[in-house]
Amino acid sequence: MHINYYLIASIIVISILAIGILIYFFQHKFFFQAEKLPQDFKFAYENLVAEEKTVFPEKDAQINYLHFKVEKPKGVVIYLKGNTKSIKGWGKFAIDFTRLQYDVVMMDYRGFGKSTGKRNTDAMKRDSQFIYDLVKTEFSEDKIFVYGRSLGTGFAARLASKNSPKMLILTSPIFSLEKTIHRYLPFMPAKPFMKFNFPTHHYLKNVRCPIKILHGTDDNLVPIKTAIELSQINPKLTRLYVILGAGHIDIHQFEEYHKAMEEIFDPRLNYMDSSTTSFNYSHRK
Repeated sequence: MHINYYLIASIIVISILAIGILIYFFQHKFFFQAEKLPQDFKFAYENLVAEEKTVFPEKDAQINYLHFKVEKPKGVVIYLKGNTKSIKGWGKFAIDFTRLQYDVVMMDYRGFGKSTGKRNTDAMKRDSQFIYDLVKTEFSEDKIFVYGRSLGTGFAARLASKNSPKMLILTSPIFSLEKTIHRYLPFMPAKPFMKFNFPTHHYLKNVRCPIKILHGTDDNLVPIKTAIELSQINPKLTRLYVILGAGHIDIHQFEEYHKAMEEIFDPRLNYMDSSTTSFNYSHRK
């Protein structure tokens, strides 16, 4: 039996190109599962005081964000959320920081919520820096904590590498979008087809503030080994908190997560009242 290796090779190349084209044109839907909100939507949260603001970082783009406020804040947390929904659903997680007496600023990416504008890597980087600069007009950098969750960890790590915040906190961090694709399609040379990429691992090399990483052992979307690898990039500044049994979207439902937050923001605290946290919140709702 004669094996036509040229035909086999051609089929493999054509298949890779076909999958690559699909990745190129549809990755925005895979990485950004946006929830859009009408411009007249009113935000409301229990036990939280939120001020809604809309800014225009550049022509044909508007960024909508919420500033959760407390009396006499110790500082502020810039919260970069994950890739799903809008700040309508994410806003409730501000409670984890306001209970510790910190303001929270949470933005919607382009195409999410009330935010508009063409979404691309460079524009989204500029937007997050624009919000950071706005926060700096109210808080000195030694009062600014940058927090990223899931997809938001790439933006958070970049902000910390380009500025001088008090601390960088990463929850369930990604290594890079390219590596995320490779995990599901290990045979694919994904890099040539990537329109979006936020290489958390690259940014961490240039971070000069303390880095805290929280990750669940049962995270099936981004495995715990990712956090271990990231913690080794800038080890002198990094501490890894392993949350036993936690997954990707339920990490906040574990007491150890909130105890870690207390240790990070105020080491003097030695008691956690779970009723004042997001412990009982479901991200699926």
